[in-house]
Amino acid sequence: MSPRLIVQNLWVRYPTAARVIEAVRGVSFTLGREKLGIVGESGSGKSTVGRAILRLVPAPGVVTAERLIFDGIHLLSADEATLREVRGQRITMVMQDPKFSLNPVMTVGRQIREAYRAHGRSSRAEARRRALAMLTAVKIRDPERVYECYPHEVSGGMGQRVMIAMMLVADPDILIADEPTSALDVTVQMQVLAILDDLVSQRGLGLIFISHDLNLVASFCDRVLIMYAGRVVEECRASELHSAQHPYTRGLLAALPQVDRPPGPLPVLERDPAWLTGPVGAQV
Repeated sequence: MSPRLIVQNLWVRYPTAARVIEAVRGVSFTLGREKLGIVGESGSGKSTVGRAILRLVPAPGVVTAERLIFDGIHLLSADEATLREVRGQRITMVMQDPKFSLNPVMTVGRQIREAYRAHGRSSRAEARRRALAMLTAVKIRDPERVYECYPHEVSGGMGQRVMIAMMLVADPDILIADEPTSALDVTVQMQVLAILDDLVSQRGLGLIFISHDLNLVASFCDRVLIMYAGRVVEECRASELHSAQHPYTRGLLAALPQVDRPPGPLPVLERDPAWLTGPVGAQV
């Protein structure tokens, strides 16, 4: 089966008065009906890759790529009308904190309803029915009540479920989840992951899961890209992440807390300048 998304030699640059900052440097990968994890330190370019796919990198950022193709659509050369059809309908992105993503003066139901109606003609009654069905799909117990709530009236975990419902209401082909569980406690985190897993398997979505949590990605995803300073330095199956060989990946794994041994000095990751110039780990 051909991949839904092809990313080849993706670069994101920010020109400044002093120099050009290269936030993403030659990233390449493909995405099918699978869960692809992207991990790395803060500032490694993970979220920027997700935004670049949707052409949401703010000015003065410049996005270039040899190929950035979704379902035959060349996203870098697509006009705004085509991008409006893709964004929010065929490719959606869940941000990491619902407090900053949901409109505080609109009810939850209205926001989900408008997300649905923005990408197709439907009556208000049909949009309400669809919104309630999505709230049910993300395991919200009382969807009628939550539908009428404002964002500040729901918990962090419920707010994240609302965001997932809003991004999936148009039945997209690809979901980009940017740290969707970072602000949640462990119990709620597992519930949100279970919801994402069910929806991916039931709907045949392609999922890009951006995270700092290596253990989480290893247990949840199918494949993993490890990013360092804007580059993909290694790619492996998620089940084999803890056996990865690149020294940067080994350094990240060594820094994970171990509950089965006494605490000791925090490992320090020794960085090699060759990591910035060596071969890119994931190619199309």
